[in-house]
Amino acid sequence: MERNAFNQLVAWKKNPQHQPLIIQGARQVGKTWLMQEFGRKEYKNTVYINFEDQKDIAPIFEQDYDVNRILDWFSLRYNQTILPHDTLIIFDEIQACPAAITSLKYFCENAPQYHIVAAGSLLGISLHEGISFPVGKVEFLDLYPLNFFEFLVALGQKRYVELLQKKDMDFIRMSHPQLITYLKQYYYVGGMPRVVQDFVDKHDYIHVRTLQEQIIRTYENDFSKHTSKAVANRIKDLWQSIPAQLAKENKKFIYGLVREGARTREYEEALNWLEDSGLIYKVRRITRPHLPIKAYEDRSAFKLYISDIGLLGALSDLSTQTVADENCVFTEFKGALTEQYVLQQLKSNSYRSINYWTSDSGKAEIDFILQLHNQVVPIEVKSSTNLRAKSLQFYIEQYQPQYAVRSSQATYKRTDNLYDIPLYMIGLLDSFLEN
Repeated sequence: MERNAFNQLVAWKKNPQHQPLIIQGARQVGKTWLMQEFGRKEYKNTVYINFEDQKDIAPIFEQDYDVNRILDWFSLRYNQTILPHDTLIIFDEIQACPAAITSLKYFCENAPQYHIVAAGSLLGISLHEGISFPVGKVEFLDLYPLNFFEFLVALGQKRYVELLQKKDMDFIRMSHPQLITYLKQYYYVGGMPRVVQDFVDKHDYIHVRTLQEQIIRTYENDFSKHTSKAVANRIKDLWQSIPAQLAKENKKFIYGLVREGARTREYEEALNWLEDSGLIYKVRRITRPHLPIKAYEDRSAFKLYISDIGLLGALSDLSTQTVADENCVFTEFKGALTEQYVLQQLKSNSYRSINYWTSDSGKAEIDFILQLHNQVVPIEVKSSTNLRAKSLQFYIEQYQPQYAVRSSQATYKRTDNLYDIPLYMIGLLDSFLEN
């Protein structure tokens, strides 16, 4: 399976000034596989340490942070010569050993010639528990579920990715029906590596749903494993309310849908837990679409999506029949699946600050707002080929943006500063606006 993040790892390796690298992402998005594949392809040998499985490793870090002593111990334990630049040292599930997290500072300062990549499924949560973190001594790489282009490559359809990247619109229009078919498959299967590989091997939607439900159960087991019973129950209630939140016409998160009479302070810890674990994305409202966007965030108003569109479908019992239906999969949850899809593609392309906008009256709403090329870019998401967008027109008239984007099932078109970008090309947003 090809992951775009692999190329980022290669660039990290080639950078002579690189620091230890931490890969962040939700459980089961492929962090372990990616690190091991990187070691196998790019290094003479690899030392793999899993701090959850290998409990005897932690005392080696707790003694002191003498990196030469630690490396000598690794060499003896794993019967390998650890070579500067030619050995990849992998620290997996590093959140299980806080001293190993701290040690990254000393590897950076005292042994920069050794290449260290670390990952932890619940690392974001662990960092709130008093761990001494090596600020400024590590780099980060965020790993997400497979995006649509990676999904096409996994299906053996790399030629479509190359076609889209070339932006040969005549050929793309000819391929439009097939691309929509693959897009519907992605809506149901999603981008979790294990699920995608199973779909490639078996093409069985029923089994896909079984695997997705297993992943959801794993996540829900984490709630109780890593928190108190009371907090775990709140996390689960909040997590399971997300489909209902997105089924509303106004998708602003409402605590009352989690539990009648629920208040913010009761669920704040649960919300933070889900966000820190990488299982949900929080998209905050902005009051004005001006730079810098962060200055105009309304932190009390936000929408919640989950990390993967396939898991969202499983969490809401989306029927397999929707894949066969002409447009049903795109319009489920009042188009929320399509919003989830677009957000997922934007996240996988490293757009960190993603917001939404509503007018003061609440009558106009733009699904996503990005800060891109020093401009505020509105993105209106349409789940069908119907391009009527009153909110976007209102926004354009009021703020006159340099760029405006509408993404739908329709083919590509540009009218002045309005870009109609097909859903299957939204991952190329940056290159459209650059040109």
